[in-house]
Amino acid sequence: MSSRAERLRATLLHAFPGAEVAVQDDSHRHAGHSGARPEGETHYSVRVVAPGFAGMTRLARSRAVHAALAEEFGGGMHALALELRAPGEA
Repeated sequence: MSSRAERLRATLLHAFPGAEVAVQDDSHRHAGHSGARPEGETHYSVRVVAPGFAGMTRLARSRAVHAALAEEFGGGMHALALELRAPGEA
């Protein structure tokens, strides 16, 4: 079985063709916080640079990522920090 980080990366690559995707599990930093579980895999930071984000607002990009990852949120993922850019954006 793959880790949640691997599933997140695969899902985002499928949802945003041509994207560069980086996923970091930050669960260890949130031990004892709301939504944290002893086994981890609850809190992540994600960076996606996708051609499909060109012309989209920050809110639209965030909604698209959350929609793509809805199943993971339903399966115990609690928090997601996002950095979403189109190619060429600083």
